[in-house]
Amino acid sequence: MSFLGSRVTRALLGPLAAVALIAVLNSGVVPPYQAYSVALAAVYTIVVLSVGLLAGWSGVWSVGHPAFFALGAYFAAYGSGHGWSLETIVIGTVAAGAVLGAFLGYAGARFSTLYIALLTLAFSLVSLEVINRWTDVTGGDQGVPVSQVDTLAGVLPSGGTEAQTLSVAAAGVCLAIAVLAKGSALRMRLVAAKSHPLVAQSIGIAPEAQSALAFAVSAAFTGFAGVLLGLLSGFVSPDPFSLNLGISLIASCVLGGVGSVLGAVVGGGYLAWSPTLASSVGLPQPVVQGLVLIAALIFLPGGVVPFLGKLARKLVRPPRPRPVTVPEREVAHRVLDGPPLLTLNDVSVRFGGLKALEGASLSVRQGEVLAVIGPNGAGKTTLMNVLSGLIGGGRVDGNAVYDGKELLKTRATARRRLGIGRTFQHAETFGELTVAENVLCTHRRITPRQRRVAGELLARVGLADVADRYPAELPFGLQKRLDLARAMAEEPALLVLDEPFGGLDADERATAARQIERLRDAGAAVLVIDHVLDDLFAVADRVVAFDFGKPVGEGMPDEVLRDPAVQASYLGTTTARAALPARAEDSPVVLRLAGVEHHYGGVAALRGIDLDVHEGAVLGVVGANGAGKSTLGRILHGSLRPSGGTREVSDTGVRTVRTSLVPEGRALFKTLSLRENLEVAAYSVGLKGAALRAKLDETAEWLPPRLRDRLSVQAAGLSGGEQQMLAIARALMAGPDVLVVDEPALGLAPALVDEVYGRLGELAEGGLTVVLLEQLLSRAMATCHDVVVLHEGVVAARGPATDPAFAARAESAYFGGEHAVALGVRDVTTLEA
Repeated sequence: MSFLGSRVTRALLGPLAAVALIAVLNSGVVPPYQAYSVALAAVYTIVVLSVGLLAGWSGVWSVGHPAFFALGAYFAAYGSGHGWSLETIVIGTVAAGAVLGAFLGYAGARFSTLYIALLTLAFSLVSLEVINRWTDVTGGDQGVPVSQVDTLAGVLPSGGTEAQTLSVAAAGVCLAIAVLAKGSALRMRLVAAKSHPLVAQSIGIAPEAQSALAFAVSAAFTGFAGVLLGLLSGFVSPDPFSLNLGISLIASCVLGGVGSVLGAVVGGGYLAWSPTLASSVGLPQPVVQGLVLIAALIFLPGGVVPFLGKLARKLVRPPRPRPVTVPEREVAHRVLDGPPLLTLNDVSVRFGGLKALEGASLSVRQGEVLAVIGPNGAGKTTLMNVLSGLIGGGRVDGNAVYDGKELLKTRATARRRLGIGRTFQHAETFGELTVAENVLCTHRRITPRQRRVAGELLARVGLADVADRYPAELPFGLQKRLDLARAMAEEPALLVLDEPFGGLDADERATAARQIERLRDAGAAVLVIDHVLDDLFAVADRVVAFDFGKPVGEGMPDEVLRDPAVQASYLGTTTARAALPARAEDSPVVLRLAGVEHHYGGVAALRGIDLDVHEGAVLGVVGANGAGKSTLGRILHGSLRPSGGTREVSDTGVRTVRTSLVPEGRALFKTLSLRENLEVAAYSVGLKGAALRAKLDETAEWLPPRLRDRLSVQAAGLSGGEQQMLAIARALMAGPDVLVVDEPALGLAPALVDEVYGRLGELAEGGLTVVLLEQLLSRAMATCHDVVVLHEGVVAARGPATDPAFAARAESAYFGGEHAVALGVRDVTTLEA
């Protein structure tokens, strides 16, 4: 192990540096006034360290730390005048500061960063008022002296070299504690709670408790620094603890590097010598501090120390992570007998008037993989959140029993201790923690044994070689493995997996399938949801299908898709075909995609898309959630540049073809009125004056009367269907030639769906080219001229909606690209007019 490789060795650098500095100060080489400045810098280092680590590790910015600083200083003054020992003064200060800090941390944990800053500001102002008015203790504006104090080592006079020595030594010890804390569970859990509060709850971390703990520790150390300041100066007055100090502390943290231990030394030195710097350049101190802070934010936004660290890492660039595989290993026999580990009976979840889950009942045994399927909006994620306790403001009814215990009454943070682990759809890792730390943060206290077990777990999932890397440095497939490894830590009896195959290539999906099989064979119960049905069914023992928040089918993997109710949930029910305008055989192509592919990080969303959109056509793009429809829609619209391939737009001779997008979820400006929503769209294309008013009147005429008469009301007051029609009207304000509509029926009642699609049909009859991104195949077949089926980012089938033979091919392609290939329907020819 290298000299700087051991955390204990690095922690010793602080005390060793302090010993060396004390020797220099006591040698007489440094003038007395400079020795005082060095000791003052040591005191400020402790305060900057407290503020910087609080911000860097827990995300809490405090301007109230001058109050804790003052608390320690006045404790020293009062205690020295009443015969208290130094140890008594320090213990009293630390205890009082910790209690006050815990209160502020817990109270502020429920608010945003701005409100926490305002809370600490109010605390600081109140403290200053108390100092000025409690003259019997503080001396008010006149201040109060600090006398000598007794210690276990003898008498410590204030304002002398002994106090300077104590301050430097204390700073060295505090730096050592901070270095050791960087490798502790405390720092890991603080960072986890800051990065992803909901994810942190799923592994047993309570964000409010972590915030209170962080604030308590930070306030205690700042109070201790105040004691040192009182002993060092020999006199305490309110002036050093003003609001200016709170702002200067934050500036010092930013200058040195937020969350950096060595950066605290830089910040402490800056605070101590900034008055000297200001006088040497002939400028007021606030001006100098402002200029230094501005320069740091512009040229060194991460701080001096992190900048130098990045520079050093560039010079010694680590090798890229090599491909890793999951080692093979023997597993135990499956356990399928016995009572269910988890049973849900008639569980419902309501968000206001919306029922996200209704009458959900299921069970899963040890050693069983239960797959939950269903289209987008079916209630699958709500079900997972019920099991994890992350339902937010929803009202949960019904009964859930896990291992003989009532689950719904158990706090989210306690469910991890019961033996429930969970992954997330997008691999929600803690970006500021290494791969190993992402796993270790599940423990309250980290022992050598737990580090060894974590290393073995990372080896089992193929992450041992990247244990010291950060998640952002890894491809998406390895991030998914890390998410699974974190859920597997402490060997939970029930694992709830959210789309473990989503975004992975074929090899990575096979690896994920093997991991799930090993969990099952080792005796764990696994409940998994995913839209990649081929891989999901390959590992599932049973399947439960949901639609509109209700279970609609259950059975073996090879049987469940034959259930008419399950097929209807994905494909829709047969409906009468809408009357569509006829298209000319030779209608021109207005949009063309050639070889288009797109990646999000390491995730392939689209691959090899060739697509022509003909003038006057209604083109349906169909696929399950995660198939790539929304990405394709944004590329067709032009708001997303593809990673590869080309997008060609025709020229009408007057202007280039204009496109508009109605995004999934509508994305309205809820606080603006209907008219203002429409006007915003008009401004984006340069309409103003008479042209804007004319377009507004024209678009308002397209709206139904109940909306046309309410243009002045806020968009938030509309129903879902009304909001969808407003979103379409907003897109029409740009005067598009091609309208791309993403999931227009999502979350709407059937009657409203018919109304929205009727309105879109009217636009098609008027000659507008429409691209419908739709989840239900039957609806697309009934409302479109041509249909393209996407499966895992590729075109699995395409053809005219009126062709009965194509309907059968499209259904097969919808559920599995491999099936479509076997049937010979995956071609790359363009759609015929």
